[in-house]
Amino acid sequence: MSHFEIIMLLCFASAWPFSIYKSYTSRQNAGKSLLFMYVVEIGYVAGLLHKYFYNMDGVFYLYLFNFCLVLIDICLYYRNLLIAKKII
Repeated sequence: MSHFEIIMLLCFASAWPFSIYKSYTSRQNAGKSLLFMYVVEIGYVAGLLHKYFYNMDGVFYLYLFNFCLVLIDICLYYRNLLIAKKII
């Protein structure tokens, strides 16, 4: 288990709740990049797969937690897109 990997994932995990809160409360996508969020998700999937197949340890759950945070922000992006188009 790498302590540096844990620190990295904890730092990333601390930033996503602010982004989620902004997306939820503003109901707008200003300043958001859907492509960026998908690239980050792909990175987390790669980390999950590496941990699962080669080095399963507790860091797997940090990758999973971060993946879920970004997924929430992606879902809010689409919700806000629908709001902007006055569909919902």
